[in-house]
Amino acid sequence: MTETTLTKRQPAISDDQLDRLEGLLDDPAFDEAMRLDEAQGYLCAALAGPVPVPEGEWLLEILGSEAGVASEAGQEAAALLRCLAADIAIQLADDEPLMLYLYPQGDEDDAPSDYEPWCLAYLHGVDTAVEDWFEGLADEEEVEWLDERLFPLMVLTGEAEAAAREHGEAWPEGEELAELLRDSEEELARAVSEIFMFWAAKRGHGTIRRNNGKVGRNDPCPCGSGRKYKQCCGAAA
Repeated sequence: MTETTLTKRQPAISDDQLDRLEGLLDDPAFDEAMRLDEAQGYLCAALAGPVPVPEGEWLLEILGSEAGVASEAGQEAAALLRCLAADIAIQLADDEPLMLYLYPQGDEDDAPSDYEPWCLAYLHGVDTAVEDWFEGLADEEEVEWLDERLFPLMVLTGEAEAAAREHGEAWPEGEELAELLRDSEEELARAVSEIFMFWAAKRGHGTIRRNNGKVGRNDPCPCGSGRKYKQCCGAAA
C-alpha cells in the first residue's frame, strides 16, 4: 500500500494499528470485507453528506456481514475502524490534503497507484447515504459545486466517460485523456476534503474552507475564458 502524502499531523491511528487493520480486512474470514483503501474511501463519504452514516451501518458495510462484525476478530477490527474514522475526520477538516491509502495497479516496483477501488468505495458511500446528497440542495450553484468536486472520482472510475458516451458526447483520448486522469488524481484529496467541509458547514459544524483568494492551477481561470488557470493566464506564472 502506498500513501500519497506525508504530513506532520498527529494521527488518531498508528502505523502498527493500520497494519493490523489491513491484515484483518484481508483475512479470509472476512470474505466480503472491504480492503483498507476501500474502507478509507467509503468512510470519507460516510462521514460526510447531509446526515453521516451511523457507526453501526458503516461497520457492517466495511466488514461485510453481521456475523463478521460480531466475531472476535470483527470486534478487534471494529475498534481499529473507529480509530481510522476518527483519523479521517481529523484529516478531512485539516488544511493539509488527505493522506490516501492506495494499492499499486500491479506487482512491479514502479506500478502506478490504483485510484479506482478507492473512488468506487467513496461513490458507494454517496449512493448508500442516509439522505440523498442532492435532493436537499435548492441552490443550483451548490449542486454545480458538488458536481465539480465529485468529477475527479467519476473520471477515475470511468463513470464520467460512460455517461459522456451514453449521451453521444466526445471524450478525451490520448495525451488529453492522460492529462485529465493526472489532474483528477491530483485533485482527489482536495476535492473530498472540500466536500466534507461543505457538509459540515451545512450541518452547522464548521465553515467551508476557502483558499484566501488564491487561484489554484487547476481552478477555472478568473478571466472567464472557461479554461483552467494553468492553461490560460497562469501559463506564464
